[in-house]
Amino acid sequence: MTDPVITPDILLNAYRIGVFPMAESRSAAGIHWMRPHRRGVFDLGAFHISGSLRAQILRGGYDVAINRDFAGVVRACADRPQTWINAEIFDLYMELHRLGHAHSLEVYAENALMGGVYGVAIGGAFFGESMFSRATGGSKIALAYLVHRLRTGGFALFDTQYLTPHLASLGAVEISRANYERRLALALALRATFTPDGYWPVPASVVAPPSAAPPSAG
Repeated sequence: MTDPVITPDILLNAYRIGVFPMAESRSAAGIHWMRPHRRGVFDLGAFHISGSLRAQILRGGYDVAINRDFAGVVRACADRPQTWINAEIFDLYMELHRLGHAHSLEVYAENALMGGVYGVAIGGAFFGESMFSRATGGSKIALAYLVHRLRTGGFALFDTQYLTPHLASLGAVEISRANYERRLALALALRATFTPDGYWPVPASVVAPPSAAPPSAG
């Protein structure tokens, strides 16, 4: 008996009930559905920007874009000795991106990707899938710009799936499954957008405290 085909609709419905897919390895066939007892999340108002990251963001020397090279970001996230992104997962997220549900945020230096992050947006929930860095601070810059974009777009939940030391250093926390599912239900009922009209932040707005940042930056 063959495994059932996972469609984009099945994947989106999985996210809506707090489930996400992972493969055992790059070459593994099939995927496993994950529903952790403890979940990593960012409080969008408590993202921690260190002094060194603030200085790097303000110093510039990079460009930020969204959805310019979604496939390149996913491939870069998978370009490591151990990865849960196999061919099936890659194809599924490419289809979600084509349908407008999956997004990437990229950081470029001299037109080359230096960092990035991608995930899935449903209602007011953003499910962060993976990120990468090819230069010092690349992924942290990407996360800072992503958090600013999510706040501006009206998102209420930034799901990181698991809590890692790297994410914890930036302000992510771990919550119970029950707490996560309550937050998820509230966020899914909201109308948020990953691409707010007229939005593009200047670096000073990205590093400003949330209360000091304008509702939309130009």
